Order: sequence, then structure tokens, then C-alpha cells
Amino acid sequence: MNNKGIILWFWISLFPILLSAQKRLAFEDGKFVIAQFTDVHWRQQSPKCAQTAAVIRAVLKSERPDIAVLTGDVVTDHPAVDGWKAIIALFEEAQMPFVVTMGNHDAEFLSKEEIYKLLLQSPYYVGSEGDKQIKGYGNCVLPIYDSGAGEKVKALLYCMDSNDYQSNPLYGPYDWIHFDQLMWYRQQSASFRLENKNEPLPSLAFFHIPLLEYNEIASRKNRFGRARDRGVGASMINSGMFASFLEQKDVMGVFTGHDHNNEYIGINKGIALAYGRVSGMDGYGALKRGARIIQLFEGKFLFDTWIATPSKREAIYHYPSGKVSKRK
Repeated sequence: MNNKGIILWFWISLFPILLSAQKRLAFEDGKFVIAQFTDVHWRQQSPKCAQTAAVIRAVLKSERPDIAVLTGDVVTDHPAVDGWKAIIALFEEAQMPFVVTMGNHDAEFLSKEEIYKLLLQSPYYVGSEGDKQIKGYGNCVLPIYDSGAGEKVKALLYCMDSNDYQSNPLYGPYDWIHFDQLMWYRQQSASFRLENKNEPLPSLAFFHIPLLEYNEIASRKNRFGRARDRGVGASMINSGMFASFLEQKDVMGVFTGHDHNNEYIGINKGIALAYGRVSGMDGYGALKRGARIIQLFEGKFLFDTWIATPSKREAIYHYPSGKVSKRK
């Protein structure tokens, strides 16, 4: 083998190691930062795509998160393949690990199977297609490892498909998180708990359509943030997802999208229920486009969260105290 062949063999053999390291999420100096982009509503032929891309790039540059989570309604027009390639390219350009949960509009333009085939081609995609034996696509749990050797799981991110529509008008327009998905979550939660000396791990959950329990904080005085949409666009069926989070005692906060003019956060029975900030210029809504940022603290059941736009960071909401501190 000549020198060129040896060099080529070296890089080919090293690539799986690099890829594996790239997909391993870990705390750094006790902190882990997530940028939640939601309702990007990318329309490949729209002139507003450049503005949406600028918002995403600006937030990634200013906040420097460890991962980006896109909570649904990402590409919502034809040609959808080109749209998804453009979205993927944004995060590859930033060398940013990212994961996607499905919205109610995504599969209207490309099947979920085709979407995840595209996503999984990217070395920066850290999610999975999910277990095909359960409802939905992209159901996965992402472990976050310790700041030191990176060998111990210290937190979890649950990414789930809240599904889209169902056919019976008696049940309302939107589908719900199904029982087999709940069982999958509970099994994952129990497994990680056993590995953690039977103690629950600090966790967050991300999906598109909010839970019915969001209605309980929509009008509360201790809710923080804007509520401009008319009510909560949840499914009319209570699937028991919130009850499962309560029983497993690991999920500190749930982060969704769907209702573009809502971006509030509040605590319901100990669990923070939050909206992200609408991110795409082609979606409806009056809010300035941006993202929700979440900062986890290693080994602790607490986090800070705020809204970031290209022009500023807004006030910080602290969980579990529910206190808000303004930036100086």
C-alpha cells in the first residue's frame, strides 16, 4: 500500500470514531444548552427563507448551544425534499448536533419515513427514526453524559412524535400521543432509573402539539410570557402523557410549539409546561422570530430558560422556583 492509500485507509477507519464522538452529548463545566426552534414553516420557494435562515444562524452564533431541537412544522411546502436539504444544510454549516420531532404539517408534503431517511444521512443528526413497532416517527431518548470522563448519563432528552390528525370528528382535529408511545417512554425512564441507583434522571420532553394540561396554566398569574393565541391547540383526548411524567418523576419540563402566538411557560403540579418561540418567517404570528434556550445544570433538577432573537435575549425564567430575573 502506498502513502496515499495508507492516509485514505486511516481517515476511513477514523470516520466511525469521529461520527460516534460527534453524536455523544455531554455537559461542559456542569452546563448543557439547548436551542428549541419551532414552527420553522420552511417554504423552499419563498423569499422569506433567507430571513428564517438568518434567524437560525444568528441564534446559533449568539447562544452557542450544545444541541438544536426542532419541534415540528419544519418544512411545510413543496418541493419538500429540497426544503429538508436546506434545513439540514443550516445545521451542518454550523456543525451543530440537531434532532427533529414531527409536527402536524410535516407529513403533508413528504412521508415521515422519507423525512427521516434524509435526516439520518447527516452526521450531525443525533436522533433516530424510532421503533417502528410503536406509533409515530422519531421517538427517541438522548442521554447527556457527565462533564468529566463522559461515561455516566446525567440527564435525558425525550423527543416524541405528537402525531398529526385523526379521522373521527368526534375526537377533534388533532391526534394524540398513543398508549404504546407512553409505554415506550415509561420503559426507557425505568431502565435509566435502574442504571442510576434507582433514582430518576433530570429530563426534558420535546414534541409539537401541547398537552391538554397546558390549559391549566394558560390563565394563571404565575405564568410567564405571551399568550396571544385563542386557547391551547391540544388534542381533545387526554392520552395520559402528563400523568406518566408525574409518575416517573423525571421530566422537569415539556417544550412544544404549534400555537405560534403563545410562548409562555408555567409550572403545573411541579412540571414546567412551555412553548418555544416561533422561528419561521412564513408561519403566522406577530412574535419576533427566534428560539427558546434551555440551560441544564449537571446532576440537578433545575434549569434556566429564556427567549433569544437575533437582536436580544429576554428575561430568564428559573425552574423550579418559577422566578424571573431580568438581564442587566
